[in-house]
Amino acid sequence: MKIAIFDLDGTIADTIADLGDAVNYGLRNLNHKEHTYEQYKKMVGNGAQVLCQRALPVDFKHEADMLLTLFSEYYANHYLDKTKLYDGIKHTIQVLSENKVKLAIATNKPQSFARPIIQFLLPDIHFESVLGGCSERPKKPDRAIIDEILSSFQILINYLNTNKHNEKDFIYNVVNNVGKNIKMDDSLIEFFQSGEGNYIISQLIDIYSIFEEVFFKQIKENIDNELFKDMPLKKD
Repeated sequence: MKIAIFDLDGTIADTIADLGDAVNYGLRNLNHKEHTYEQYKKMVGNGAQVLCQRALPVDFKHEADMLLTLFSEYYANHYLDKTKLYDGIKHTIQVLSENKVKLAIATNKPQSFARPIIQFLLPDIHFESVLGGCSERPKKPDRAIIDEILSSFQILINYLNTNKHNEKDFIYNVVNNVGKNIKMDDSLIEFFQSGEGNYIISQLIDIYSIFEEVFFKQIKENIDNELFKDMPLKKD
């Protein structure tokens, strides 16, 4: 079984404009300076609460809850105004789906936004699971959301739980090992190569070839558990 788990914001969808507009709406109402979309790209990634804290001036961090309220009020009505797929994403996901790769979304974005965004941007693609942030589960980078998605794929869960390797390492190697290389200079490429990422790609469609390697070669070669080392790996 092949499974691809994607993040949403900044991976499948370019949501920065709608997020930025929502925060700027709140900043205007609180009489604070607004930020550019480029500035917001450095603030996102840890949920709306942290985004609002980062957007406020140093001496006004205590207004984070007020800003979050204003942000949520605006975003609820404008989260699809400017949000769009990244170039190459639709084709890449279609290729994965056509090759029987199970698809899922794991995002810190609230569930109430995550599902409608996926349904709007990729209406013809079937996702086995779309999980967003909620109060019952810690946010990424905690792996709880990944565990919840994988719990529906019992074959993979059993496989992970019976090998000698650390389950967290396996998940990161399979799910989070692609560094996007879009016009990167040598220093950025070196940065990716020295980190957790095992691959750098120049076009999204290369994800599928990495899937082929990860699932049908590396697992067979690297996992030394006696239960699996002689088991043939099926490509279906």
